[in-house]
Amino acid sequence: MINSLIGAGKVWLAASSQIIHQHPKRITAAIAVLLLSGGGGAYAVASFAPDPGALPVRDVLEQVQALPIIVPADLDLQAMQLFRSDVTRSTDTADTLLKRLGVDDDQAAAFLRLDATARQALLGRGGRHVTVETSERNRLLKLSVRWSGDDDGRFNRLVMESTAQGFVSRLESAPLTATSRLASGIIQSSLFAATDDAQIPDAIATQVAEIFAGDIDFHRALRKGDRFSVVYESLEGDGEALGTGRVLSAEFVNNGKTLQAMWFQEPVQNGTATASAASARNKGGYYTLDGQSLRRAFLTSPLEFSRVTSGFKMRMHPILKVMRAHQGVDYGAPSGTAVRSVGDGVVDFAGVQNGYGNVIIVQHRNNLKTVYAHLSRINVRKGESVSQSQHIGAVGATGWSTGPHLHFEYRINGVYHDPLTVARGNETVPLPASAKPVFARLAAENRVALAAAASMQPGSAQ
Repeated sequence: MINSLIGAGKVWLAASSQIIHQHPKRITAAIAVLLLSGGGGAYAVASFAPDPGALPVRDVLEQVQALPIIVPADLDLQAMQLFRSDVTRSTDTADTLLKRLGVDDDQAAAFLRLDATARQALLGRGGRHVTVETSERNRLLKLSVRWSGDDDGRFNRLVMESTAQGFVSRLESAPLTATSRLASGIIQSSLFAATDDAQIPDAIATQVAEIFAGDIDFHRALRKGDRFSVVYESLEGDGEALGTGRVLSAEFVNNGKTLQAMWFQEPVQNGTATASAASARNKGGYYTLDGQSLRRAFLTSPLEFSRVTSGFKMRMHPILKVMRAHQGVDYGAPSGTAVRSVGDGVVDFAGVQNGYGNVIIVQHRNNLKTVYAHLSRINVRKGESVSQSQHIGAVGATGWSTGPHLHFEYRINGVYHDPLTVARGNETVPLPASAKPVFARLAAENRVALAAAASMQPGSAQ
């Protein structure tokens, strides 16, 4: 029976092919049905219309009348205003600054040269953020310049505006806004090179070095491939970053060893003598995330992250030209660089002393003294109490010195000791037991923040 059906199908197809051949213009499609074995079937549809690509193309042109544009009578059409911003340079004049900002306005330049408030805020002041608003003809409509204040949590804003009577200026003050920023980087050559790549301010890089200076010798122990992550405060005014605050938390991986730190200050309850005493004892400091203090009785260096030029050893004396013991450490730095006391104490001597030139000697507890020599300036006097990190003088080249540097010594019971060894071996200040619950909560938050910073692309900030 199946063979009969197949045979009938072949006859029907043959007949259809003959009909299509004889009447191509009347028939547009033919459907062939073939019954397959097993009861299945297949269907095919074939188009017999002409190929569309071969059909002729005809162009139709029509004229269209454009409708008139109707502007509502109450529509307020504003003139175009342009906004530009830049950072001032110490070499700026009224003309060069306005030209760089795209301002073409002789009256604005003349006002800037004559107005004492505007001139003092802008000209000769580098690093200040300035924004201008101009007309489409580049005439000045408004100028604003912002800069941070004197560490009082506020910033200054100069506003110079065009009015019907001419230009006017006014000086304003507003609070800075602290926001948290995250950044990470990889050491290729130096810490500052890596922080520059990550767009991290130098002040933050210096803080990172200070935080881990007790565990990492940033002059000699950095390795290519070391990683760091940091969460820090950015101080902003009108949305512009005008300065930096404190490092909130940081992580440094040095030669495979991971170090973490966070800032913590014990909260104080107002109105109690106990709280007042606790506040006096605890000035705040950096701790590992498991509660171990990184604050030591003595800083590792009397200068902020400076290079060591001559260690505690025998050497050829640069003036006397004979071999003699160098009983301290020399820190190379430009003249005028601030010198700080490495610990709390009382000034035992402040004045001129033989080859030391201008020198300060600070008496600390346990018969320990620190010596700061070759100073260009002395900021303290004998008998004055000083605190850790207090600026007591400035780097110079007085006494027996071939160039600007600080000679620094540790003396314990009159015996000279290597300052680098003494600084790393001194005791830490413990975390008060009463602060541990609050510390634990903040440590958990900082772990999350550091993890987010570490997950960022190295050499980036946000």
